[in-house]
Amino acid sequence: MAGILYLIPNTLGQTEGEHGNPLASVIPEDVQRITARLEYFVAENAKTARAFLKLINASHPLTQTLQNITIAELNVNTPATALPDLLKPLLDGRDAGLVSEAGVPAVADPGANLVRLAHAHGIQVRPLVGPSSILLAVMSSGLNGQSFAFNGYLPINVDQRTKRIKALDLRSRQENQTQLFIETPYRNAALLEALSAHCQSNTLISVATDLTLSTETIKTQTAARWKAALGANKGPDFHKKPTVFLILGE
Repeated sequence: MAGILYLIPNTLGQTEGEHGNPLASVIPEDVQRITARLEYFVAENAKTARAFLKLINASHPLTQTLQNITIAELNVNTPATALPDLLKPLLDGRDAGLVSEAGVPAVADPGANLVRLAHAHGIQVRPLVGPSSILLAVMSSGLNGQSFAFNGYLPINVDQRTKRIKALDLRSRQENQTQLFIETPYRNAALLEALSAHCQSNTLISVATDLTLSTETIKTQTAARWKAALGANKGPDFHKKPTVFLILGE
């Protein structure tokens, strides 16, 4: 009988837990217990996964020592031909955990390919509850939560990015659909400047930074107000901080 593939959420950054449990505020107890008993993981980054398992071990002792736990990597550089080997332990009857670099696995994450293959082999997939920066950003933005689309990263090329922003702004306005995207943290300021410059002046722009962390900030206002704030050097404190951007044309 095949094992179960558990989709295990990671934190969105360094958390401040309670009662000796550093994960208490973001990762449910049941998720921590399931994670602690697993001996095989597939992770975007083995080092990050080990750090996460150390936090789990602080309040839920691992069944095996970290040295005896197998962590296989699956990232953007992993060829499709390597996926069957990653799945083999499950086909041999072992349960496994899929862990992302941050947040939930298989969403804006290469783990989706492994999940698809697991379904193709009839392996049970169990998603576990945890923080998703995308959903948290939608919840806290005040924008349309009935219809929204995540667009990943916008183009780095300035002309292509400008064209993409204008297209998303128009789509948002025509369909009353919130558009979400992310950026490499050190380019946050450049993206917000581009959004405020190329969206319609009354388009709402929400900036959600360091979600679930003590430094969390969330602000929604029009493109015109963001443009004025940036011009007065009163932009958000989000340099090199994970941020989700949302727009809604009105």
